[in-house]
Amino acid sequence: MPKQKPKKYTKNSTLAEVLEDPKNQKILEKFNVPCLACPFASLEMKTLTLEQITKLYQIDLEKLLEELNKK
Repeated sequence: MPKQKPKKYTKNSTLAEVLEDPKNQKILEKFNVPCLACPFASLEMKTLTLEQITKLYQIDLEKLLEELNKK
């Protein structure tokens, strides 16, 4: 069986998609993405995109995507 290609994250990836891989939580924490465990965020994870999050918290989107896609 061929090895599955790692998921490629984009500015349109949702927080829920990114957090499907537990290793990504550490990366998001490194970039100071707040409230990963708070109840309010869990309500929006399926709709919040990386682009929206990075604009809201002044995080460098390109650097975050680079780190998430390093695998």
